[in-house]
Amino acid sequence: QVQLVESGGGLVQPGGSLRLACAASGFTLDDYAIGWFRQAPGKEREVVSCISSSDGNTYYADSVKGRFTISRDNAKNTVSLQMNSLKPEDTAVYYCAAALILYSDYDSIVPQSYDYWGQGTQVTVSS
Repeated sequence: QVQLVESGGGLVQPGGSLRLACAASGFTLDDYAIGWFRQAPGKEREVVSCISSSDGNTYYADSVKGRFTISRDNAKNTVSLQMNSLKPEDTAVYYCAAALILYSDYDSIVPQSYDYWGQGTQVTVSS
């Protein structure tokens, strides 16, 4: 059974850091493009960051550029999202998603393009 599991969420003060991990079972993440998305109460799910399966290109939403970093650890079959300088507006449930095939750059940033999703991990940034 294909499964994705997020971990690393929690409560952190503004300016703090968290590292989220997306772990796969039943398939190899190296074969998939991986996206991190987040959804806050009352808001639509939005892309945070993506990493391709081929050339390793990355994408970051304007709201997180310079603060977040996405990376792969193929030996552990995981993808991580390092989040620094966290702000209250980063508070959301964070999801990882995997796509075997993406047909365009635009496809990589829309949730409907992804085949598999984790259950999400809560990130709360508050004093």
